[in-house]
Amino acid sequence: MNAPRTRRITIAVLCGTFVAFCAVWAFWSAGPGSAPPARPAGPAPQRTAGTDLERRIADLTAGFGAEGGYRTPTEQERSAFTKAFAHLLDGDPEAARTGLAEIDFTLRVVTDSATGRRYAEVADAVSESGHTSRGWGRVYVDLEEPARWSVQVPHPVADARTELLGARVLRSAPGGVLVLAGAHRDAGEDGAADVAHRDDSIFHGVVEELARRNLPGVQLHGFADESFRGRDAVVSTGAGDSAVADAELLTAALRRDGLEVCTAHSARCKLAGRENEQGRTAADRRSRFLHVELNKTLRGDDRGLDRATAALTTLTERWSRR
Repeated sequence: MNAPRTRRITIAVLCGTFVAFCAVWAFWSAGPGSAPPARPAGPAPQRTAGTDLERRIADLTAGFGAEGGYRTPTEQERSAFTKAFAHLLDGDPEAARTGLAEIDFTLRVVTDSATGRRYAEVADAVSESGHTSRGWGRVYVDLEEPARWSVQVPHPVADARTELLGARVLRSAPGGVLVLAGAHRDAGEDGAADVAHRDDSIFHGVVEELARRNLPGVQLHGFADESFRGRDAVVSTGAGDSAVADAELLTAALRRDGLEVCTAHSARCKLAGRENEQGRTAADRRSRFLHVELNKTLRGDDRGLDRATAALTTLTERWSRR
């Protein structure tokens, strides 16, 4: 091998070694809290691995029945959960995890395969399936944006498919929190599991904390078609009037889709949710709250859920920019 060729090979090897050393040094010196290097120009890669959040919720609620499966939490248990949830909202997951462990709840991160977004999942640790005798529910919190709004599902299964609608609404805009009851509304004794009408549940404690932070929320309900013939939906501000502009925005979106809507702040409507406990708490704090009822036909298939989600997205997108 001649000398010039040998020199060229040696120089190439040294340059390659230097570049590799610089790359390794940059990675370790950056530290775990540093920003990742800038992506090259072009579309960001899609994140496809993960869990179908809607399917996960469907699997959880599949076992909900009207007999058994709920125990009213003690005041100590409710307080422990709410404090841990507050830590999560404050960006301190380790404090949240420690507090939740005291009452046998877990905090894990799930990536939704439909959107690539990461959510904190607060779930009962007693059973991976969620079918426990406590029935305290689950909470999902967007980890990629600060919490800005919530969607609440107090009657999964009993108000058929509202649990699936809740998952779709959570996906609709950044900064969402999904509060999901953990039992059929008839599962407890003397109405104890009907969390929309109780102030002693984990569900209520979570919504109360959200109202304390002045995060707007929408609570999803369902009704039989014959309960309010000729109407597809009822939109109400519950016990308060802080969300009138939001109610009008949602009503307009539903009507643009050809749906018949009764708007409770401006008309006499059945199913207006004036006695809803979370609505009362929001009213006391002057926090925006909507109580939305959808008939069975609209909730009956995926197309109907997509129509409802599209209308509700007009709200969540606005709330996510607040």
